[in-house]
Amino acid sequence: MGHYVFISMLSANFTIISFVFTITQVLKFKLSISLILIIRTVYWFRVFKHTAPRYSPMELIHILLTIILVFLGTKLIYWFSKRIKFIRRIEKMPGPQTWPLIGTSWYFLRHRQNLFKCIRALVQKYGPVYRTWTGGLAIVHLTRPEHVELVLNNSRNNKKSFGYTFLHDWLGLGLLTSSGEKWFSHRKMITPTFHFEILETFFNTFSRKSDILIDNLSQHSKQGDEFDITPYISKCALDIICETAMGIEVHAQGKSDSEYVRSVYEIAHLVVQRGIRPWLWPNFLFGLTEFGKRHQTCLNVLHGFSRRVIEERKRERVGRKKGEADADEDQWGKKRRVAFLDLLIDESEKSETPLTNEEIREEVDTFMFEGFDTTAMAISWSLFLLGSHPEYQDNVYAELESIFGDDYDRPITSRDCAQMKYLERVIKEALRLFPSVPSIGRMMEEDMQVGEYLIPTGAVVILHILDVHRCEDQFPQPAVFQPDNFLSENMQKRHVYSYIPFSAGPRNCIGQKFALLEEKCVLASVLRKFKVISQEKLEDLLLLNELTLKSASGVRVKLEPRT
Repeated sequence: MGHYVFISMLSANFTIISFVFTITQVLKFKLSISLILIIRTVYWFRVFKHTAPRYSPMELIHILLTIILVFLGTKLIYWFSKRIKFIRRIEKMPGPQTWPLIGTSWYFLRHRQNLFKCIRALVQKYGPVYRTWTGGLAIVHLTRPEHVELVLNNSRNNKKSFGYTFLHDWLGLGLLTSSGEKWFSHRKMITPTFHFEILETFFNTFSRKSDILIDNLSQHSKQGDEFDITPYISKCALDIICETAMGIEVHAQGKSDSEYVRSVYEIAHLVVQRGIRPWLWPNFLFGLTEFGKRHQTCLNVLHGFSRRVIEERKRERVGRKKGEADADEDQWGKKRRVAFLDLLIDESEKSETPLTNEEIREEVDTFMFEGFDTTAMAISWSLFLLGSHPEYQDNVYAELESIFGDDYDRPITSRDCAQMKYLERVIKEALRLFPSVPSIGRMMEEDMQVGEYLIPTGAVVILHILDVHRCEDQFPQPAVFQPDNFLSENMQKRHVYSYIPFSAGPRNCIGQKFALLEEKCVLASVLRKFKVISQEKLEDLLLLNELTLKSASGVRVKLEPRT
């Protein structure tokens, strides 16, 4: 009997050992060895199951608990070994002192009133590659064009970082937030909608909305007061993007009580507020707060609006196929202009896997988000810089005079925009100094060697576009506004990734041509009518890194009428 007990216990122990080794090997992905161990375990069970005595319930519970504890212990040991290896790799990089639990968050909390300068100071102190910790989240910061190129050109590390998850409720998994096969197929489908011939059809919208902007700015030019021009430009950009994206006029420049317009501004503010409050990151906790409730209210308005427009457009398409006369007319009987939404539905219907209504909504909302505040800030900063440098503003005005002559009211065409070479250099230089999106993030899904450091899988990488744009070996006077930086002979001397306001590589901004044309059209409209004066100095600006790069005091200018 003792012999059988010994054999049965040996069988049980061997089973446990085999199980442990199986788990260990599975974790290490050595599946062939794991399969052998599993087969051997099953074999020993079959050999001894008839000879071994039955175990009491308590003994079975004991064996089961032993297996569970060994499994958890093995997994914990494996996780700890990986974590220690991960931490050692990260800690080889320079950076602020790390404290338990909070990481380097203490540094940013201490400088929270001027976070933007605080980040710039880290670059000066630690160099082009440094690390920070947000709790247990490791963040590697890159500021050199050659390092940024490695990340942006790596197709396996193109997943957006954790911070983008705060946009998921609003944008879903559109081009900005998706990755993998979904991103690739949607990008391929959407690319034709940004063909130049299609962009040309938007110029009428650019001109009409710019005319409304001029009327709204005229009151300030008459009063001669200094004011923040950003809200005016922002509402103009919102009007443009709504009409070009969805074919809908929201009249953002004409009325301030639009529920949709209010929701666009408020949700952008709420996303920023959530991002700087770690205790609001969990969805469950966020939903219980006043922030979360306001966020949900905004989502209901924004998604409801987009869905209604999509359904209306699809009904129109059905009516058009049936030959209904008014299918292409809006509620006032005017001919509808083709919008991004129409083009997206066209491309979707041609595809072997058409987009669902919800996927169309995600892409339209993404286009709205990416083409609204970013463009508004690019225009605002361009006006500020021209107001600070009257000699460059005179050059722009001379170029506009050569194109339009004395006709100050003629609508701007695509041919006119093609001739605005100097204005284009001004816009590019403004985006160099004040990129609308000053940094972007990626999640490392495989190890990557950057210079002397190995960035491990699981780390977040932040690419600091603003610092890339201010590398002294690429731009000799990096903090000085010089439009001639973008003369072709000067551009050829620089690293191809030294200027990336629209990102670069496979995930670059699909709408950058659209943005540049809109910026040219709006800026030309303003500068044909007004002389811009900026009294605030660049070095005195308190910059804020929110969803876009802004000034705490706004972009303050004076306007003088030209005629």
